[in-house]
Amino acid sequence: MEWKKTIKAYQAYLMLEKGLANNTVEAYTRDIQKLADYCQRQIPPVAPEQVDQELLLRFLSGSEMDKISSRSQARMQSGIKAFYKYMILDDQMKTNPTHNLESPRVENYFPNVLSVEEVERVINAADLLPRDRLRNRAIVETLYSCGLRITELVSLTLRDVNLEEDFARVHGKGNKERIVPIGSHAHEALEAYIKDERAAADKVKGFENLLFIRRNGKPLSRVRVYNIIQELAKTAGITKHISTHTFRHSFATHLVNGGADLRVVQDLLGHESITTTEIYAHIDNTYLRDTIVNCHPRSKKKDK
Repeated sequence: MEWKKTIKAYQAYLMLEKGLANNTVEAYTRDIQKLADYCQRQIPPVAPEQVDQELLLRFLSGSEMDKISSRSQARMQSGIKAFYKYMILDDQMKTNPTHNLESPRVENYFPNVLSVEEVERVINAADLLPRDRLRNRAIVETLYSCGLRITELVSLTLRDVNLEEDFARVHGKGNKERIVPIGSHAHEALEAYIKDERAAADKVKGFENLLFIRRNGKPLSRVRVYNIIQELAKTAGITKHISTHTFRHSFATHLVNGGADLRVVQDLLGHESITTTEIYAHIDNTYLRDTIVNCHPRSKKKDK
């Protein structure tokens, strides 16, 4: 595959799936573009899926790396690792050339989250827009209530959503399926949307069963959902950068802050490793402190 096409697809992944800010996406892209330029200067040129560990080691130890700080070098190596993790997830490669590269020391990434009040403002902003009010409210309620990735949201079908039992069947990464409860507010929003705007939409063969669709019956793209969120955030007066993934971060953070067990949150998010979920515990240190006080035998408060 061509570098230009691959990098463009990677940018969309970073923005829509990972929910990164535009400046962060641009920084990641610049680093991968340096690798692309290096590969294209080889004789013969090396495509992104042809890169091996030997080539990466030559690139990372080359003279170009001497021109940037050690911090930038660490960031670049981390970015290359993320790029090839994406290539594996996207089934463009079977073997990860960065697998045995020594991981650089990088700062912890703390996700951007909304407060409960900010989430409510974004949801209520749907009523202030002239079109697709019920659908857009249902989208945000579902993202926040179920902690979904954007790809999981747009692939939901009417059969996946059981409003009688209040659960959604979610198809996550690697086609792994999980069951996620639907909250009462999301239930109301979904029910109103399905009975009104969803029922009134055109019927298009092949998409009759999709949950979230456009008025013409065609599916919503990830980009369109991202733009809907941006419009709602602007209407709600939210100035911080948010994306569809922000509601997944907020879902997890608010659960942990409310005392939810990390293992439960892990299952709800569909994380393979608990270490991925643990990032949400940093925001409310009182949760960690109270866990020690209540559970550790040498930290429990004595009865008076």
